[in-house]
Amino acid sequence: MNKFIITIFLLQFSICATAQYQVAQNPKTPGFYTNPIFAGDYPDPSILRDGDNYYMVHSSFEYYPGLLIWHSKDLINWKPVTHALHKKVGSVYAPDLVKYKNKFYIYFPANGTNYVVTADSIGGQWSDPVDLKIGNIDPGHITDEQGKRYLFFSDGGFVPLSDDGLSTTGNQKNSYKGWPIPRNWSIECFCLEGPKLIKKGEYYYITVAEGGTAGPITGHMVVSARSKSLSGPWENSPYNPIVRTTEKSEKWRSKGHATIIDDVKGNWWMVFHAYEKDFYNKGRQTMLLPIEWTKDGWYKIPTGINDSKPIRKPDLAPSKTNFNLNDNFTGHKLKSQWQFFEELDTNRFKLTNNSLSVKAKGNTIGNSSPLLCIPEDHSYTVDVEVLIEGKATAGLALFYNSTASSGILANNDDIVADLRGWRAPAEKNVVNNHVFLRLKNVENTVDLYYSKNGVKWNKIENSFEVSGMHHNVLSGFLSLRIGLCSIGDGKVTFRNFKYTPIK
Repeated sequence: MNKFIITIFLLQFSICATAQYQVAQNPKTPGFYTNPIFAGDYPDPSILRDGDNYYMVHSSFEYYPGLLIWHSKDLINWKPVTHALHKKVGSVYAPDLVKYKNKFYIYFPANGTNYVVTADSIGGQWSDPVDLKIGNIDPGHITDEQGKRYLFFSDGGFVPLSDDGLSTTGNQKNSYKGWPIPRNWSIECFCLEGPKLIKKGEYYYITVAEGGTAGPITGHMVVSARSKSLSGPWENSPYNPIVRTTEKSEKWRSKGHATIIDDVKGNWWMVFHAYEKDFYNKGRQTMLLPIEWTKDGWYKIPTGINDSKPIRKPDLAPSKTNFNLNDNFTGHKLKSQWQFFEELDTNRFKLTNNSLSVKAKGNTIGNSSPLLCIPEDHSYTVDVEVLIEGKATAGLALFYNSTASSGILANNDDIVADLRGWRAPAEKNVVNNHVFLRLKNVENTVDLYYSKNGVKWNKIENSFEVSGMHHNVLSGFLSLRIGLCSIGDGKVTFRNFKYTPIK
């Protein structure tokens, strides 16, 4: 009888402990959130707490302007602040956002070196990138007890920084060698990446990714270690890997590249990225999980937490955002969701009279440097009105890279389907320099429409399928984005861009 009572007590205790974070089934229960907190292509999250404000930045790769900074009060709802990078330096990834002595810094690798941009205020003005003239990737900033600054890199080594953080002052030293992955696990590679460091108590804690960024779903993982010195020796966590996909049935795959942070209430959280089952083309999405500290000084995910189930929201001041993809092109600046692929030519576009005019270039979707934004949903429609001048061709496309895209095109007269570069004439003499274009994406099957008046829509014969347009097939670590294309010679004017989720 006593054993029975003890068993019931332990069961009730376990349920209460789990309920601190998570509810069983209903994702719409008030006070709970479901992952991801950033739906769509938001990889390599780096998060910073400044008082009761939280800021985040992600890899921006070949999309410019780059390094979009986001702000939140509650870690769940985020709104854009500004882009920190306006000068093209190559493919930008794995940044680290830090604050040091009332100044903000973003360290990031690109083009075989590492750069830093700085600002006195998070909203800018951000400096031009400064070349640190050091190789390696994935810089992670840390300050020691004496206030000296260092950057760790993906091989676990570190270099000392100048006090102003704008140059290195010595050679790289070896430090952390990583956690040994069991040989019988299916991984892409050992690939220690993304070191993020904090100091808590007497220990420095390093959080890294291992196992490869993509490839097998079980590869990418979060690993932690601690040391009383930045030079080591490092003791690996007994809870490694902290986060890892282990079953094909899991919704979230290839989980890694984490940063941990405390909130203003003293609770701790982890942000990381993951691919979504059946929707790899959305890229790596940003996730949030609570973490807890053990009595012997390690952090881990609380028992009972499931990253695809509802989790209790942080107990923080509510934050609101009105961010969405709809755009009627008012004002004189592009909204923050827009980025050009592989270029930033401010002379190419102009906003005026509730419209966006873009000079035509190239002869395909791929080499026209389209203007892109990130879809958030599995299914959606997207519409845009276009006016065509000269010998330009307007396009509304789903774009992965310069060799992988599909969409609907309109020249002065005709509607054309572009299916991975093969152009299929669809409707003759229906454009007359002005037309409305639509994509309807339902679970990766995309239908194409046009309209003469924006009211009556005509589906064309051609459709396409996009589930395979992702890194494991095409490489590049990119995602499938919505693109506005201005191709050929002349210009295309876009009006009334509308994005509508299909639930």
